[in-house]
Amino acid sequence: MTPAERIGEVAARIARDGIADELADDLVARTVDVVGNCLAALREGPAGIVGAVVQEWGGNGAATGFGRADLLPAPSAALLNGTLAHSLDFDDTHLPSVLHPSSSVVPAALAAAERFGAAGPAMLAAAAVGVEVTCRLGMAGYDEELGNSVFFERGQHATAICGAVGAAVAAGMLAGLDAAGLTSVIGIAASMGAGIIEANRTGGTIKRVHCGWAAHAGVAAADLARHGLTGPPTVLEGRFGFLQAFCGDRVHVERVTDGLGEQWETPGIFFKPYPCNHFTHAGIDAALALRRDGVRAEQVRSLTLGVPAPVLRTIAEPPEEKARPRSGYHAAFSGPYTVAAALLGGGGLGVFHEDFTDRAAADPVRLELAARVCCVADEESTAIFPRQFPAVLTAELLDGRTVARRVLANRGGPRHPLSADELSAKFTGNAARALVPGAADDVVAALWDLRDGRRVSDALAPLRKTELFL
Repeated sequence: MTPAERIGEVAARIARDGIADELADDLVARTVDVVGNCLAALREGPAGIVGAVVQEWGGNGAATGFGRADLLPAPSAALLNGTLAHSLDFDDTHLPSVLHPSSSVVPAALAAAERFGAAGPAMLAAAAVGVEVTCRLGMAGYDEELGNSVFFERGQHATAICGAVGAAVAAGMLAGLDAAGLTSVIGIAASMGAGIIEANRTGGTIKRVHCGWAAHAGVAAADLARHGLTGPPTVLEGRFGFLQAFCGDRVHVERVTDGLGEQWETPGIFFKPYPCNHFTHAGIDAALALRRDGVRAEQVRSLTLGVPAPVLRTIAEPPEEKARPRSGYHAAFSGPYTVAAALLGGGGLGVFHEDFTDRAAADPVRLELAARVCCVADEESTAIFPRQFPAVLTAELLDGRTVARRVLANRGGPRHPLSADELSAKFTGNAARALVPGAADDVVAALWDLRDGRRVSDALAPLRKTELFL
């Protein structure tokens, strides 16, 4: 069997037999996390833009678009919800591939499940396989010697590129495709995945739509396969296939299928505690630790943020852009700004959405402190990356003292998991940006019921009640 054929066989079997309870529990938590992130992003610019586009497209309503009373065509719902899921950079992260799998796969799976009348367990099984395929494709492009993703080194957004294929597998499972059809859906979606990450460096809002487009592509690929379009069985490993095209010769095809269906990457995916680029999180935690130790911004002469060398291009370059981010969204990709925000504030959730508004990003007090932050490569952090995104923060104080805090393992991962209370606080904080007081409880309760067999369309029904929205 080719890798695509092997995925098709395993996906068809899991669509028939389901997944273990522990994995289903994990996928429910990820679904709740994705929906919370979507609710938090409803008033962001890209949500309005994509909402206007899908409204112009029209079509037969079949799936929920969050924040809307009317149903959308399934590909349009996937586009809107996937855009929302990734818009605030609050989505989960797989390491060391450094991609965000749930934000493409879960919106595609929800849209397909509604369209085909699926119940929660089928949707969770499909999402589990789609997330797994996304992660494994990312890992096939991870270079141990380089210590980084080849996708990333080439400026490609593996999240969207691999996510389109994972989303297609999930949607295809829910559409009832057999093993051959699921093989074809991989071959079709491999021609659809795309995304470059220059916006991380110099601006633009396009990256916020990447996961939406991947989810849209996944649902569309499943529809095309259902109607008879076929893809090459050697699409992943072939001379002109997916991995060669995106990563060249520096690939590990065996990682796509070794232990597939038996060994799962999914439970080890990191939840994010802060709504900003994951590379900034250890720096935030280090700044919060300094603050707890009594260090205040007015005491600081300078700050040095040591991070893995490959991270510098995302959160430190160009230096003038990162010291003065042009918007709240761009502030989420700035090492200097996020350190300043954490040292100056640091409420119960550390840093949260209020720290990434345009107004907060233009705050002269924050910018003055961010200008005192110098980002450098740290040898120990580089050696650990990308299995963790560590950082060391050193403060030179006006009284001559030097204080440093080193954070080598990120919160939200297997070594420092977020508690149930912390995940609940994250959902509640997200939902408060969109729902009237008290509505979040009904929404999240309906989502948790997916685990027990509730139909997906019924679970999402509260999100179609516009009276619940602010």
